[in-house]
Amino acid sequence: MRILVTAASRHHATIEVAQAIANTLERDGIEVDLCRPEVVGNLASYDAVVLGSAVYANRWLTSAKDLVERSASQLRTRPVWLFSTGPIGDPLKPDGLPADVAPMLELSGAREHRLFGGRLDRRALGLGEKAVVRVVGAAEGDYRSWEDIEAWAEEIATSLVGVTGFGHGRAIPSGTAQVA
Repeated sequence: MRILVTAASRHHATIEVAQAIANTLERDGIEVDLCRPEVVGNLASYDAVVLGSAVYANRWLTSAKDLVERSASQLRTRPVWLFSTGPIGDPLKPDGLPADVAPMLELSGAREHRLFGGRLDRRALGLGEKAVVRVVGAAEGDYRSWEDIEAWAEEIATSLVGVTGFGHGRAIPSGTAQVA
């Protein structure tokens, strides 16, 4: 079984989430390719796809949306899971579904979407982003729950192994997936 894990990220926080998902799947004996959406071509060699995006102004990044739009027919023929990162604060805000996720769910035929907290590091932001953060009063910090991310990846692995019989017991070294 070979899984594509891909994520659009502006400041690397969402790629780190994708890496954690890939590592968990690999630990469960699933072969994983990790790369950015803009370099994904044909999906024929993948048995399933996990696709995520950082959320800015309540929207997914263009490269993630483009992947869904250009690969919709292929995505609908295999198991797909979507995730978003971005809410910050305690409690996380905003807490609703990002505006363009519903169409991405429909186009891809995804089984599920998960929303995870994001990370805000003002030092990594450009001038425009800093201005927006200042205006909305966003709280700096890392709001990603690694336990929730790993648990979700375990759910995906269990779903795939239960349906296909692949996975568990296959020796795939942990941490081998790399961002292309």
